[in-house]
Amino acid sequence: MNRSVVKLQIFALLFLFLSAFSAQAQPSGKLVIFHAGSLSVPFAAMEKAFEAQYPEVDVQREAGGSTKMARLISEVGKPADIMASADFVVIDKNLIPKFASWNVRFASNQLVLCYTDQSKYADEINASNWFDILQRKDVVWGHSDPNLDPCGYRSLMVLQLAENFYGVPGLNDKLLANRPEKNVRPKSVELISMLQSGHMDYAWEYLSVAVQHNLKYISLDDQINLGNFDMSPAYSKAKVTVAGNKPGTTIDRIGKSITYGITMLDQAANKEAAEAFLSYLFDAEGGLKVLESQGQPPFIPVQVPSQEMLQKLPASLQSKVAVKE
Repeated sequence: MNRSVVKLQIFALLFLFLSAFSAQAQPSGKLVIFHAGSLSVPFAAMEKAFEAQYPEVDVQREAGGSTKMARLISEVGKPADIMASADFVVIDKNLIPKFASWNVRFASNQLVLCYTDQSKYADEINASNWFDILQRKDVVWGHSDPNLDPCGYRSLMVLQLAENFYGVPGLNDKLLANRPEKNVRPKSVELISMLQSGHMDYAWEYLSVAVQHNLKYISLDDQINLGNFDMSPAYSKAKVTVAGNKPGTTIDRIGKSITYGITMLDQAANKEAAEAFLSYLFDAEGGLKVLESQGQPPFIPVQVPSQEMLQKLPASLQSKVAVKE
């Protein structure tokens, strides 16, 4: 056998070896992602793009109120690979350190008051009179459950902050007096169908949700919309008490700017696929670009609060994450 033939055989074997290694390196299998309802539209787009890039991975998403989704992991024991919350604190309080080791902050948002052309007084409402219109007896308005969904307790924070901002004593109580308990829904995205069907006139939602569903909305001043990080001292004047992790206990949620968080569970069944998805999400030309296109400002780069936490991330992700208190 001449040397040329031997070389060709060696190259052929090397090619087969590298091809097999490459195939093995590709993530595959089921990837389970729990996430906030307000992330449903952008994560659906990310799922499609990610599965096109990694056809052997089957992304399975479950959406709901962030607190509820975290408790499904911590209290019910439902398995998940990734958890994305509309409030990063939910991950800190419910999953770290027992179920997860780190928490990456990846996006912001703000609260807006949504409505449609069918809403009562739709041609009259504006940023200066919305709180008067919500007090009218024939107006139906609502928000999500503060015990299950961050958008719920943030909606209540906006009402508290509005009382001081507009200088109307007792405004918060007057508004809530015109919002029956039946108008408090388990998650904020449920309110969208009620608006679109005409069963509700106004609902508190995230700006991104309003944009994604082509809803009309009233934008609020930065001092009360929870969307400006520099306004955090002003937001901290709001406090909402919600149900705690154990029956009969409560937690005080203090107002702060809206920050989304995401983690990979320590017991993730498909860590390889989870790392690949997070790498895509943390990319300015990947998942972060999708968020921006859907009306949700991403953090570029994504952030963790300390060098210590950065070191807990998978090595493949650390270069994509910045440290910022």
